[in-house]
Amino acid sequence: MRTTLFSLLLLLVIFSCSTKQDSKDLPRIAIAGLAIESSTFSPAKSDVEAFRTREGSNIFSYYPFLDSASENRGRAEWFPTLRGHAIPGGIVTREAYEELVGKTLEMLQENLPYDGLFFDIHGAMIVEGLDDPEGDFIIRVREVVGPETLISTSMDLHGNVSWRLAENTDLITCYRMAPHEDALESKQRAVENLLERLESGKGKPAYKAWIPVPILLPGEKTSTRIDPGKSLYAKVDPLTKKEGVIDAAIWIGYAWADEPRNHAVVMVTGDDEQAVTESAEELAQSFWDVRNEFEFVAPVATLEESLDMAIASDKKPFMISDMGDNPTAGGAGDVTWTLTEILKRPEFQAENGPTLIYASIPGPEFVEKAIAAGVGGQVEGTAGAAVDDRFAPPILLKGTVQAIEEGDGAAEVEVVVKVGSVHVIVTKKRKPYHRESDFTNLGLNPRDADIVVVKIGYLVPELYDMRADWIMALTPGGVDQDLERLGYKRIKRPMFPLDKDMEDPDLSAQMVPAADELE
Repeated sequence: MRTTLFSLLLLLVIFSCSTKQDSKDLPRIAIAGLAIESSTFSPAKSDVEAFRTREGSNIFSYYPFLDSASENRGRAEWFPTLRGHAIPGGIVTREAYEELVGKTLEMLQENLPYDGLFFDIHGAMIVEGLDDPEGDFIIRVREVVGPETLISTSMDLHGNVSWRLAENTDLITCYRMAPHEDALESKQRAVENLLERLESGKGKPAYKAWIPVPILLPGEKTSTRIDPGKSLYAKVDPLTKKEGVIDAAIWIGYAWADEPRNHAVVMVTGDDEQAVTESAEELAQSFWDVRNEFEFVAPVATLEESLDMAIASDKKPFMISDMGDNPTAGGAGDVTWTLTEILKRPEFQAENGPTLIYASIPGPEFVEKAIAAGVGGQVEGTAGAAVDDRFAPPILLKGTVQAIEEGDGAAEVEVVVKVGSVHVIVTKKRKPYHRESDFTNLGLNPRDADIVVVKIGYLVPELYDMRADWIMALTPGGVDQDLERLGYKRIKRPMFPLDKDMEDPDLSAQMVPAADELE
């Protein structure tokens, strides 16, 4: 009996030591990041409340590849800090930026040291009085975690990669699809690249090649659904399979901000200098070679032409993208110009006119009036243009309340008011309408509507699959698709297509020093 008990105790000690050793051998990896697109051409501002933040272990719910049952979760000791995401909008206030970054840095201090850090950002944040916020953010992270920590950065392909962001990250990747159907796949790739480099002991890549490409195009012209974007991005993955290459990426950049870093970039990381250099230069040259081939992903017209086509069409639903005020690109979301023009049209002024759904316009005071009137009641009030009134004033809406829905995570409260044959969705707070359920939850059936007008650029997958026909309307707003009307003052020139006859640029790879080699 004593022998058996002794044997059991001995096994427990061995198991305990083995477990501690296994835990000790696991890399220590932190998680942090902030993501937003900010238009400098919109009067809107984004404060702390604009960001949906997750902290600590709640961050794992954002990443299916790091859930408790995943293989990746067991490959490291994870120290999630703060991860914030906001609907694209105006410039982030300095106060909001400092609060969110400050909290992140405090949380990083708590569990030092780290072997690695997963830096999950968008890359198009603009902050009051601060150029290149993501470059500033990563430098401040470096000051906490030190130069030896391996940082792997995941980005949107509409982000911007400045030289100092390139210097202070070790591994970097971005989406390869627009619309971003591979967003989580790209984040997973950034995490698994980091894990592999730590587990193998290879650590920081020996080489990072960075090439600025003087092209600035809107996402609506660079969708990977069609060529040349489709063929261009198809070149990326094969290059990552080359011996000595870890990852490769092409950033289109963000067109609606006026900073020196706003332009396209190619980056390749790896351990073979020739393979890294040649891969980067191949992608950069391929991008430049097709620059004149980029066109809008769908037909484009004025709003008047778009409405004429939609009214004449027998295809349902005929979708119209109200592009200039797209809140998912950085528009204020409350420009009333398009809705004003729609309600002027005689075709929509009778109740039995063509059925049109408009999504959407913020109007908190109008929402309160609609709630007071109740479903079926009559309501009259103004909505919109509280932030961006440059193109039209607040719009007067007078009609029947058809629906009231409370509790939405973005809008908080949504109401539907029928004005003539137009069903206008009015929200307490701005909200993009990307899913069929966004409409059906309000008792609207977009598939049966004659026309659906959505504040968006290229259609996201659910809307794209739903459309019977589609036109993108060149409407005004903070993310105007006519870039020449925006009036850039600070971007680097020459820049295609603003400078159409510019000479071919030098697209030689620039080798970026590692973070631990910076002076």
